[in-house]
Amino acid sequence: QVSLVVNVASECGYTDSHYKALQQLQRDLGPYHFNVLAFPCNQFGQQEPDTNKEIESFARKTYSASFPMFSKTTVSGAGAIPAFKYLIDSTGEEPTWNFWKYLVDPNGKVVKAWDSTVTVEEIRPYVTELVRKIILKKKDEL
Repeated sequence: QVSLVVNVASECGYTDSHYKALQQLQRDLGPYHFNVLAFPCNQFGQQEPDTNKEIESFARKTYSASFPMFSKTTVSGAGAIPAFKYLIDSTGEEPTWNFWKYLVDPNGKVVKAWDSTVTVEEIRPYVTELVRKIILKKKDEL
């Protein structure tokens, strides 16, 4: 499965556009070959102040988010969780704001990282290509 790992925040200027686009990508490509993996984070601008339950409720009600949402966490610096340490070590790119995105292939290899200013639509071709490869490989195996 292909994953797009994103540190999300409910009160960021990027929230609305990113959540809408992430959910559309999830709807178009998931959940068999692809998932957005959302990691709420309050490290940048204190823009994710709510509880895990409130964050998930907000995302599900406001954006119909159907992708997995993890507990609020730390994604950069010394306290970063192991998953983000791996993403940072693999790319040399550490989140400096909300909605940092990492594309991970089915083997767990980090393909690329993008900062908050890069839209999900700009990333879509990279995701689609990886998903296409999985589908073609499965087709060949049949």
